[in-house]
Amino acid sequence: MRLLSPEPLTKSGFAPFGEVIEMDGADPITINQGFAQRFNDLMNVDVAAGGGATNVSLFLGQPRPRPVAIRLMERHPLGSQMFLPLQNRPWLVLVAADVHEFASYRLFAATGFQGVNYARNVWHHPLLVHDAGSRFLVIDRKGPGHNLEEVWLDGGFTLAD
Repeated sequence: MRLLSPEPLTKSGFAPFGEVIEMDGADPITINQGFAQRFNDLMNVDVAAGGGATNVSLFLGQPRPRPVAIRLMERHPLGSQMFLPLQNRPWLVLVAADVHEFASYRLFAATGFQGVNYARNVWHHPLLVHDAGSRFLVIDRKGPGHNLEEVWLDGGFTLAD
């Protein structure tokens, strides 16, 4: 049985797959008469290819049965896809450089204060949450063209608990 264990989500570790979205390390700008801080340029929204536009949506994620069986990976050839949790609940991020090569898979443990922006064409698993009713703000592409490619894995593998 092939098992994959999570590693902490860091900007450097996730860089080959996209961007980590978090306030840590960002330079805030004080706004609203000193009652708020603004953190700019946390990610690059890449959705304009082929006449695309920005789509903002909310996802409500549910946990998968344990142990989590990985059978499908997806990517978006026409744009990036950002997930930002709206609660302080840890979640998992599974990516692969080569969907057919198990050694290229990376599993990251994200905190409830970290989001990710999958770069265009990065293989990733659909949303993986630990808690029922986990809410996410999602920014991705809408518009013409086919922006979803899925691959069903022959045999698949399991995530370590």
